[in-house]
Amino acid sequence: MRLIGPKQFVRLLRINYVLARHGLDEIIFATHLLRPFRFLIYFLPWNWFRPKRAPRGARIRRALEDLGPVFIKFGQMLSTRRDLLADDIADELELLQDAVPPFSNAKARAIVEKAFGESLEELFEMFEAAPLASASVAQVHVARLKSGEDVVVKILRPDILPVISRDISLLYIIAEWAARYSSDVRRLRPVEVVAEYEKTIVDELDLMREAANASQLRRNFADSQELYVPEIYWDYTRKNVLVMERIYGTPIRHTEALKHKNTNMKRLAELGVEIFFRQVFTHNFFHADMHPGNIFVDTENPESPQYIAVDFGIMGSLSQVDKRYLAENFLAFFRRDYNKVARLHVESGWVPAGTRVEEFESAIRSVCEPIFERPLKDISFGQLLLRLFQTARRFNMEVQPQLVLLQKTLLNIEGLGRQLYPDLDLWTTAKPFLERWMDEQIGTKAMLRGFKENLPYMVEKMPELPMLIYQTLKNSAEGQDQEAQLQEIRKIRAEIKRGNQRNVIAIGGASLLLSAFIVFGLDGYAPVTFMGAPVISWILGGIGGFFLLFAFQD
Repeated sequence: MRLIGPKQFVRLLRINYVLARHGLDEIIFATHLLRPFRFLIYFLPWNWFRPKRAPRGARIRRALEDLGPVFIKFGQMLSTRRDLLADDIADELELLQDAVPPFSNAKARAIVEKAFGESLEELFEMFEAAPLASASVAQVHVARLKSGEDVVVKILRPDILPVISRDISLLYIIAEWAARYSSDVRRLRPVEVVAEYEKTIVDELDLMREAANASQLRRNFADSQELYVPEIYWDYTRKNVLVMERIYGTPIRHTEALKHKNTNMKRLAELGVEIFFRQVFTHNFFHADMHPGNIFVDTENPESPQYIAVDFGIMGSLSQVDKRYLAENFLAFFRRDYNKVARLHVESGWVPAGTRVEEFESAIRSVCEPIFERPLKDISFGQLLLRLFQTARRFNMEVQPQLVLLQKTLLNIEGLGRQLYPDLDLWTTAKPFLERWMDEQIGTKAMLRGFKENLPYMVEKMPELPMLIYQTLKNSAEGQDQEAQLQEIRKIRAEIKRGNQRNVIAIGGASLLLSAFIVFGLDGYAPVTFMGAPVISWILGGIGGFFLLFAFQD
C-alpha cells in the first residue's frame, strides 16, 4: 500500500475542498475511513442554505475541471468507459473540454529558444504571440519558416511533468484504497486503469513520439485520398516542441458550414468508418483520439471530401490474435451467432475459462435480440459493444486494456458519423470490409502472403540446410545410441529386481523347510493335533520346496 507524502496530503486536502464546494460531500464520506460519519453531511454549514443541487454528473464534471489538466483528461478517458459508469455521469464527462488558460508568450518564447539554442527571429520568419489553441498539456502557435512554409508550433506546458507525476501518484493511492475496501471496485481493476492512463498521458508529454506517430500515419495513407496527415518538420522538432505543416480545412463539428459547401455528408460519414477499420485491421495503427476537435475536412472536392487529422499523441494497436477475435466477434454479431460470440470470449481469455458457454450465450442473446429487431441503420455499433461488455461483467470479464482505446475510438467515429449523416448504416459499411479482411487472414491470400513474407528468410537459410540436415541426423543417431543405453539400464534394473524377488522367495521357502524339520523333530513331545506332526511337517516342507524351485528357475 502506497503512503501519502506531504505534497500529496496538501493536494488531497485541496481535492476534498473542491469536491465539497461542488456538492460532492457524499464522495468524501463514502470512503472507508469516513463512512461511519456520513451523518455529519447534514451538520456541515454550507449544506444548510445551499440552493438546489445540479445533477450529480454536472457536479462531477465541474469538479474535474477545477482540479486541473490531469483530472480533466482522466475524466475524458472515463467517459469512454460506459461499461463502468452510469449513463448520466458518462454523458457529462463527454462534455469535458481541453480548453484551459494559455501560458504567456514570454514562457512560450523561452521554451522554444532554449530547445533550439536560437532566437525566434533566427528560427522563424513569423511567430504569432497569441496561441491558436490551448490544451491541457500544450498550446499551439502559428508560425512561418524561413523557407516560406506555414507551420504550427506545438509547445509543451512548462513544468507540467511534476504536476502530472504528483496527481498520478495520488490517483494510484485512491485506486489502491478503493480496490482494498470494495470488491466491486477491485474487479474493475482501478490500479490497472490508472496505469493505463499514466502511460497515455506520459506518452503525450513526449512530442518526439507524437511526431513519429504522425510520420507513420502519413506513410500509411500516403497514396490515399481518404485521410491527409500533415508533414512533420524534424529539424524543428524536439521533445517539448513540435513543428508541423499548417493545415486548412473546415472543423468537422461545423456541420452547417460543411452543408453550405455542398459536401456529400453521406460519403463523409461512411468514409470515417472505412478509415477507422482500415487503420485497425489493415495498418494495425489507429488514431485513438479522434474527437471532433482533432478532425478537419478538405472540401475542395465536395463530392469526394477528404479527412484531415491532427494531434497524434494517442495511438493504438492490437495484437494479431486480438484483431482476429475482434473481427470474428463483429461478424458473428452480424449473423446473430451468439454461441460463437460466447465461445470467442472464452477462447480469447476475455472471460474465465470455466465460464459455461450456454449461459453466456443466453445472456448475450437476451441483450442483442431486442436491438436487432430495429432497422440496421438505427442500431449503434458502439453501444452494442458496450452492452456486450456490461453483460460480460456478470461473468467476471475483466477490463481488457488493449480494447479500451479501440472502444473509445469506435464510439467517437460512430457518434461523429451519425452527427454528419443520421441515416448512417454502420453495419452495411463495415461488414464487407471485415469479411474481406477475414478472407485475407485465413484464405489462399493469407497462405501466399505468408510464403512471400518468409521467402527471403528461407533463401537466406538455404546454404545452411545441408549442415542442418547432417546435424539433425547426427543428433538422431546419438539419440538412438542413448536410447539403446537406456534400454540396457532398464534390463539391468529389471534383473536386479527379479533377483531381489527370488531372494525373498528363497528365504521364505527355506524358512518353511526349517519349520517342517522342527515340527517333525518334536513328534511325540508336542500335543496331538488334528492332523499330527508328520502331516504338518510334510505340508510345510512341500510348500518350502516349491518356493525354492520357483526361486532358482530361469
